[in-house]
Amino acid sequence: MNARTTRTLAAALSLTAMLAISGCSGEAEPKMTVSGAFMPEPVNDKMAGGFLVIKNGSETADKLTGATSSLSDDLQIHETKDQKMQQVQSMDVPANGELRLERGGNHIMFMGLKSTPKVGDKVSVELRFEKAGSVKVELDVKDRTYTAQAPTTTSGNHH
Repeated sequence: MNARTTRTLAAALSLTAMLAISGCSGEAEPKMTVSGAFMPEPVNDKMAGGFLVIKNGSETADKLTGATSSLSDDLQIHETKDQKMQQVQSMDVPANGELRLERGGNHIMFMGLKSTPKVGDKVSVELRFEKAGSVKVELDVKDRTYTAQAPTTTSGNHH
């Protein structure tokens, strides 16, 4: 082997190793963060709603595909269209965007509660995403009339 062939081979091996280390998939796993998570105090043990904002801080879109909680064995993702609520299998979380689950709109529905949480309690929920995996969050139990306020300023953390 001459020196030129050795250098070419070494460069090719280095490039291959760099691509393997970087993952070279072209898509980063979505980065989900949750804010404003709350549940209005349920009236009874039949059902309750969960509300929160999911932010996707990556270039890759994802889907909310489900949720689990020790409070209920039956958590459903509901969308509201034309003032009608219906269960859906998933909801899109856009790349570098957010999914808002809020009163009067899309939300998580807890059916057949095992107990009735009171104001001040916290309800643990594990959100499941198609690509990002699971994210654990705690919903603060608020007064039944509580409505989250949309932020009026931005943090300036734009990329």
